[in-house]
Formats: sequence, structure tokens, C-alpha cells
Amino acid sequence: MKTVNHWIGGKTVEGASGNWGPVTDPATGAPDTRVALASVEEVDAAVASAKAAYATWGTSSLSTRTAILFRYRALLDAHRDEIAALITAEHGKVHSDALGEVARGLEIVELACGITTQLKGELSTQVSNRVDVSSIRQSLGVVAGITPFNFPAMVPMWMFPIAVACGNTFVLKPSEKDPSASLRLAQLATEAGLPDGVLNVLHGDKVAVDRLLEHPDVAAISFVGSTPIARHIHQVASANGKRVQALGGAKNHMLVLPDADLDAAADAAVSAAYGSAGERCMAISAVVAVGSIGDELVAKIVERAEKIKIGPGNDPTSEMGPLITAAHRDKVASYVTGAAAQGSTVVLDGTGYTVEGFENGHWIGLSLLDNVPTDSDAYRDEIFGPVLCVLRVDTYEEGVALMNASPFGNGTAIFTRDGGAARRFQLEIEAGMVGVNVPIPVPVGYHSFGGWKDSLFGDHHIYGNDGIHFYTRGKVTTTRWPDPADAPSGVDLGFPRNN
Repeated sequence: MKTVNHWIGGKTVEGASGNWGPVTDPATGAPDTRVALASVEEVDAAVASAKAAYATWGTSSLSTRTAILFRYRALLDAHRDEIAALITAEHGKVHSDALGEVARGLEIVELACGITTQLKGELSTQVSNRVDVSSIRQSLGVVAGITPFNFPAMVPMWMFPIAVACGNTFVLKPSEKDPSASLRLAQLATEAGLPDGVLNVLHGDKVAVDRLLEHPDVAAISFVGSTPIARHIHQVASANGKRVQALGGAKNHMLVLPDADLDAAADAAVSAAYGSAGERCMAISAVVAVGSIGDELVAKIVERAEKIKIGPGNDPTSEMGPLITAAHRDKVASYVTGAAAQGSTVVLDGTGYTVEGFENGHWIGLSLLDNVPTDSDAYRDEIFGPVLCVLRVDTYEEGVALMNASPFGNGTAIFTRDGGAARRFQLEIEAGMVGVNVPIPVPVGYHSFGGWKDSLFGDHHIYGNDGIHFYTRGKVTTTRWPDPADAPSGVDLGFPRNN
């Protein structure tokens, strides 16, 4: 059985707690790997390594940092397939999805390579007689990231490249369900020349998380996961005096107006709802059909959904893989099996799906629920699986009101040919990321990612300018220098005397 250990101080550190977690191949259901789960003492060792490294990394030159990051970017590019294969083996997503994940993470590494222009300060001269004011941004120290299972490479790369580019050192606690990709990212960073201790990977469960939240040497916490955990992390870490960005769950809606290209809308709904088996916080899980288009739109979605091939992620013909665990598969299935009793029309039921030769895998087919009531579990909860809900409304205003009533405000989309309607939607919808004829509006690296309401706890979105501001703090210096002509008696600097 393969063993995944910690990466502390630039080397592998074997787990010493005696606690191990299983890592399962989702396509076979076989627990073929075990991962070390850190004790409090091991967390302290990782933080101590990061703190020691900060003494020199925090004062290193920008040219030193960016040179390492450029080499790191080249190594990641060369190892794309390897990293994607690790993601597929432990998460289950198809190889093309995994490659896309690596590519989106690389965008943030590229942003970090250009950190020099983002860390420039400001200067105001002569704000008063012989007085200048300057402002700079400086690193925080040791920062930590707690990342989810659904993007085991991309989300860590949304955090640590910017953090270390800004001069911080980093302790990463990835999901224990698929830990190998993050470990490989750290190994490649060391190969690129990142000094020992600047990036540490610590595997663990609640014990490790709780210690990071309270550790006095951790200055900031970044988190991506479910809303209940995001809220808890924000409360506990903030109470311990830490800066926090905690991204929570979502229930992303797609509003389809009567003038929309229904073929394009159906294509978008299928890819956004069922891509990566629906295990992404930016998945479209609720389509809101306006007016009389509902029946035709549902028919087009069914036509496309029935053609999706489900199979092992390493099969190049597969378009959707299994879910991460059997327990998660069963939870997702429960929303479908209970939907009719709560008022929904079950158009597609994927709960009995299996793949020949892989019967023990965590399989579930595509499910589509129509006429979904807003008080049903399938609508209210973040399902995090390949289940798409369709709701019907009569007007644009009714659709926007329905969407704004959701406690989540992560991402949303509108499909229409009308620019005026799209403009109104951008201004009126209560969500942090908006797509116009784009179903999954994940911003590019130089803009920031984050939602509103119960989808974000903290003041800063992740990556982009917000990410840079999160991992730095401002300092303002006010300076007054005497005029050189007022030099003390006996000191001649070659200036005329002011007398």
C-alpha cells in the first residue's frame, strides 16, 4: 500500500502520530493508499519550519523570489500530465478535467511571477513643507491554507504562489481524501529552488485544522470548502487574531430568458452542472427558465445528458468520472431518491448507475429534476454532485428575486441575446461572480475569485489583487528632512546657507 507522508523543511517527514487515513481510488473503490494524519506536535513542527524560513525569505529580494517562481512555472508545465494523473487517481475526475485544473492553477503561478509590479508602493512628496509620505506593503509571516478535495492542485495554487511571492512562508493542509497532488507541487517547488521550509505540506484532519486556527505563529488562514466549515474557521481564527479568507459553498443559478439561444444554454447547463461530476463550487446546480421555454430547454438538456459517457477518469473516452467517496455518492443519491416526495419531477435518475468491470466504484449517473420547489432539500442544499434542478418562473423580475433570496452568492449566469437585460442582471443580481452567456464565470488570474453572502467569510477574495492584499499589510511612513543648507556649523555640503 502506498503511503503519503508530510513535506516539512524541504523533505519528506514520516507521520509520527500513529493515525492514518484511507485514500480510495474512486473508480474501483479500493483503498490503495494511506495518508499520515498529523498530531498537534507535527503541526507545531511544520509551523516552526515555516517560521525559521521566514527569517530569511521575508527579507529576500523580489528578483530572487520571481526567479524561483519562473523556474517553478516551467517545472509545473513539464509535469502537467503527471500531476493530472495523480488528481484522477485519487479524485476520479477525467484526465481532461484534471489537465484543466492544472492549467487554471498555473495562471496564478504566472501572476506570482509578475509580483514585482503588484508590490510597488506609493509616494506623495511635499505634503507639507519638506514632508513626504510613502506607503509600502510587507509580508505577514507564516500563513496557512486549508484546501478541499475537489481541486487538489488548483486551489492550493490559488494560495501559496502568491503568498510566497509576497515574502510569506506557507503551511498547506490539503484534503486528506486526495493528498498526493499537493505533495508533488511542494516537491517541484523545492526542485525549482524554493528554500527549505518556505512551503510545507501537512496532512491531517480536524486535529491539524484546529491547531492551525489557534497557533500563535500563524498570521493568516485561507480556506475553501463548505459554508458551515468556512463560517467556523472564520469565527475561530478571527477570535485568535488571525486574518481570514474563508470561501464557502454555493448554489449557483443560471437564468435563461425567452430570447436565449436554447441550444447554447442547454450545452452550457450540461457542461456546468455535470462537469467534474458536479463536484465544484462553481457548478450550475439550478437553471431558472423564464416564460414558456422550460419544456423545450429541459428536452434539450435531456438529449445532451443522455449522451455523456461515464467511466474511469483514466479512460480517454470518459466524459465524467465517479464521485470522491462512497459516502458522498450515497448522500448525493439521497437528494434524487427523495425529490419526488418533496414535489419535484424526476426527469433523469442516475442513482442506479454502475460501470461494467468497475462495479465497486463510486458511480452515479446524471440526474435532472424539474419543477423543483424552493423549499425542497434538492434546491436548498449544496448537493455537490451531478444533479441539476430546473425551476420555472414567469418573468425576469421573478427569476432575479428567486435567485437573490438564496443565502448563497457565489457565481451566477444569464443567457440572453439582449444586452440591456444582461446589463440589468449584472447590477441587480446578488453574487460575487457573474457570467453573461458564460455558465462558469471563474475569473482569470489577474482578477479575484469570491462570492457574497454565505459563500464568503472575510473581507478578501482569493488571488488577483485581493489575494495580494490579503497576504500583505500596509505601512505608511511620513518623513521630514532638514534642508541641506541648514547643515550644522562646520559641515559644508556645498549648498548656500539659509541665513
